[in-house]
Amino acid sequence: MIVEPPEQVLTTFGLTAHPPIAMDGGGVGGWRIGEVVLTLVPDHARAAWSATVRENLYVEGMRIARPIRASDGRYVVSGWRADTYVAGSPEPRHDEVVAVADRLHEALSKVERPRFLLQPPAPPFTDVDVFVAADRAAWEEVPLRTARAAGIAQPTSEDGQQSLSVLTTLAQLRRPVQLPSQVVHGDLFGTVLFAGAAAPAITDIVPYWRPASWGAAVTVVDALAWGGADGELIERWSDHPEWGQMLLRATMFRLAVHALHPRSTAGALPGLLRVVDQVRLIV
Repeated sequence: MIVEPPEQVLTTFGLTAHPPIAMDGGGVGGWRIGEVVLTLVPDHARAAWSATVRENLYVEGMRIARPIRASDGRYVVSGWRADTYVAGSPEPRHDEVVAVADRLHEALSKVERPRFLLQPPAPPFTDVDVFVAADRAAWEEVPLRTARAAGIAQPTSEDGQQSLSVLTTLAQLRRPVQLPSQVVHGDLFGTVLFAGAAAPAITDIVPYWRPASWGAAVTVVDALAWGGADGELIERWSDHPEWGQMLLRATMFRLAVHALHPRSTAGALPGLLRVVDQVRLIV
């Protein structure tokens, strides 16, 4: 369903000079108004936090969408946020995306842990709650304990059950790691924008509190599972700390998302299972 930005939102952000134009079909990617993009956000606290961090964040060799404040100073108005428009689109430049992850995470290393990352999933469950539970599944002693305790529905489909089975098997390959956690972007694959020779760009930060190399590992797992990346991508970035264990946990995270998310499709699992085979060889 197309959700257009209300007139009150446009007025509060001072965006009445141009008509909103839907981006990426149906407004899923936001609405462009001149050189500003309005986006409907799934979580107010995360959107406001991302805006606060991006407002003054500098990362060498990167373009960053800057937040636009409303007339009253807010970052989010009635569930909408406004950012500067940055040109580009996702491209299968996988090694460059991993390099973006490393530079971004270095710049984020001193950012304090946001309080909302400490909160457990709570009904009525949103996409954010599912991803929180999936993230914890890869690290907690009993995978998906958090999801079950919160009452998140367990998978009933054949592919969901298979995903859960593989997740449980991979959990036995975990060993303790001694790496500091920090704010990392957990969804860079498919969200880094490229425009020719211009520096790569990001429009948001999807925060998790994990080791920096885990953030890079999620990018690699996603690229291998769904981006057509070559299998040597793992080896090219193997100098990351605890690389095997980070790839293992990133794979478990994505399997948990597949098992828990109500909109998961069976077609997404084969790519993940190919990654599972590769990760098993290095842990």
